[in-house]
Amino acid sequence: MLGEGIIKGLAETARNFVGSYVEADRLTTVQYPEERLPTKEAARNFPFLVFDGNDPHAGMRCVACQICEKECPPQCIYIIKSEDKKPDYMGKPQFYPKVFDIDISVCMSCQICVEVCPFEAIKMDKDFELSKRERFDALLFRKEELSKSNEYYHRIHPVEAAAVDANLAAAAAAAEAKKKAAAAAAAAKPVTPTPPTPPGEAPPESSSPTS
Repeated sequence: MLGEGIIKGLAETARNFVGSYVEADRLTTVQYPEERLPTKEAARNFPFLVFDGNDPHAGMRCVACQICEKECPPQCIYIIKSEDKKPDYMGKPQFYPKVFDIDISVCMSCQICVEVCPFEAIKMDKDFELSKRERFDALLFRKEELSKSNEYYHRIHPVEAAAVDANLAAAAAAAEAKKKAAAAAAAAKPVTPTPPTPPGEAPPESSSPTS
């Protein structure tokens, strides 16, 4: 029907106008920035990098696999992989991002980078007060600005962070159990005895490294 969209829009406007006078949670104006409404658990704005412990470099979960960079629709993530390695949260040597930049002015907050990350290293922040006087370089967030602790992650997404920590702990326990099982199997492997030398034959010569 011609004009159906306009009618629906006007109806929505009227519903919100009337609701602002009868709905209890909308009767009082929030005096921002002195007063702030609590953000929802699922609220998201821009990504940040999670690190464990107190050292952003030693505890950084990101291993510079560059999956988020490849999957990012607006291509606002820029990563350069390190040439050396450092231990990850399970003690396994891993690469880390030498450079990790996100252009906030381009990011569309789609959360695809979070969904594709296999290491739980990048999450969505709730901080929305990011306005800057400069237009370009000030909105290019580098690794130092993006790095935030796991404690901060727990404060803004407590339910999600607890589930992530449980999954990481289970993965670490499984890896440790597998390592112990392999070591026990190697220790229990029987040693094949050397067959006796028949009379009149010289014993086999042991191999020695060539000098």
